Amino acid sequence: MRKRMLIALPLLLAGCATVEPGLEPPRAAGDVIRFTAGRCFGSCPTYSLHVSPDGAGLLEPQRFTSVPGPTRFTVTPAQYRRLVATLAPHRPAAGTIRKIAQGADCERFATDLPGYVIEWTRPGQAPTRLEYQSGCMDARYGPLRVAIASVPRILDVEHMLNPKAVTP
Repeated sequence: MRKRMLIALPLLLAGCATVEPGLEPPRAAGDVIRFTAGRCFGSCPTYSLHVSPDGAGLLEPQRFTSVPGPTRFTVTPAQYRRLVATLAPHRPAAGTIRKIAQGADCERFATDLPGYVIEWTRPGQAPTRLEYQSGCMDARYGPLRVAIASVPRILDVEHMLNPKAVTP
């Protein structure tokens, strides 16, 4: 019996270690919003945020953040509504993808700046996606740049995105 326990214990522990981080399917009506900040030439925080309409949040860091791994957080209904309202003017038509980048709906472009992807998903519907290369300096995208910059503040996760912290 003791030998069986010694064999079974590592298998049980291995099963616990392989659980994938992620949000549970939301119970509340609304979109799960995924916000991804991509790499730049420098030390920009690189991460993905997932926010559910029922208040669940998940930060998945990649580089230059102050958290070492996937970190859950809670979003109040007011924060979720504010996030939805802030991003609404920039949301493409439902089920479509809009790209704003050099050569794609952008005239003035600076290199080496991060790209952002915002995706809205609901069960049973095609995702809606906005891809924005922040090097696009056209004046018409000023409000989008402001909206993107406000996302960490709206969700109160700025302390997790300290660009001075270095993670591999």
